[in-house]
Amino acid sequence: MTKPENQPASQSATTHASGLEKAVYWLGLGLGSGLPRHAPGTWGSLAALALGVPMMLLGFYAYLAIVIIAALIGSYVCGTTSRLMGGHDNPHIVFDEWVGMWIALLPVALLIGEVGGWRAAVLMSGNFLWVLFALGLPFALFRLFDIIKPFPIRWVDKNVSGGFGILIDDVLAGIMAAIAWVLVAYI
Repeated sequence: MTKPENQPASQSATTHASGLEKAVYWLGLGLGSGLPRHAPGTWGSLAALALGVPMMLLGFYAYLAIVIIAALIGSYVCGTTSRLMGGHDNPHIVFDEWVGMWIALLPVALLIGEVGGWRAAVLMSGNFLWVLFALGLPFALFRLFDIIKPFPIRWVDKNVSGGFGILIDDVLAGIMAAIAWVLVAYI
């Protein structure tokens, strides 16, 4: 049986919430991508990947700005959603996965920015293996680091609380995934 704290919150979680809190709550749930009962983090990460591709086509600096803004508001989004759900780091809160996944995609965004937005999309559409490498590997690496939580991710996950604690382990997993992608791509 699924523990109550691992279940998505019912509508009662937002009954007495303000309009802003309701919007933040749905953002925390990844606009619904974190609602599946099984593997909500994976579903949230897939949604982040799907959103990340068109974001990367805006150019590297626009993508980087979006990632920085998401990281800056992420602590508030995750903390507010957690409070409304009545528990710490409910697995259905996936905005932290969104931020971590977008960080994992930073090297790809830089590469696409170097090739040039829509031209990169044309390049990607003609080569399935390149797409699999460019998008599939950051996804797989991010999920791996998010699940196994190597040092310092595990320490941070256990010792940092609140919205920042929910967010920071995924930020670190995203950084590790980005570094690993660069090492695989260029070594």
